[in-house]
Amino acid sequence: MNGSLLNSFRKGGYIFYARHGEATIGSDLPYLNFQDCLTQRNLSEKGRRQVIYYGEILRYLQIPIKYPVSASPFCRTIETAQLAFGSGNVQVNPFWFEIYRLGGNLPSSNRQRILNNFKTVLETVPEEGRNKVIVAHSFPEGVGLGLIPNMGTVIIKPKGEGNGYEVVGQLSLEDLSKLDS
Repeated sequence: MNGSLLNSFRKGGYIFYARHGEATIGSDLPYLNFQDCLTQRNLSEKGRRQVIYYGEILRYLQIPIKYPVSASPFCRTIETAQLAFGSGNVQVNPFWFEIYRLGGNLPSSNRQRILNNFKTVLETVPEEGRNKVIVAHSFPEGVGLGLIPNMGTVIIKPKGEGNGYEVVGQLSLEDLSKLDS
């Protein structure tokens, strides 16, 4: 990654699709309740540090963000977005739960519907001079954007509705911190 990419990010027009910070070991309970964080995996202490660092890097690099940032309804994704971008700058979008569901056993028609809706989101160009940030989940291997590490970010360049999008690359937290070097 180099300075020219950073300059492009500073001009806006990208989507930063980030996976939440490291979560605690285990799995979400079968009776998952979005209002009850005790039924979910939550950010670990390391995850909280990753997330705060993520927000600091984007501010340091002067990458303009379109607010509010979009987050999945899980406690770990909301906390990720709030710690990185500030509590008042986050909007929960239930659609991102659909991405989480791709990891489960879904009928192919449901899977296709979710991926079609996702494609529409990725084709939508953010307002001029800003980058859209989505904090959600990884994908099953070979589906959507594929596997994403904790606090990894897939950078997408939308080409407009119906015109597709380009995956510019995937940046780890470490990659992101080296963008200006």
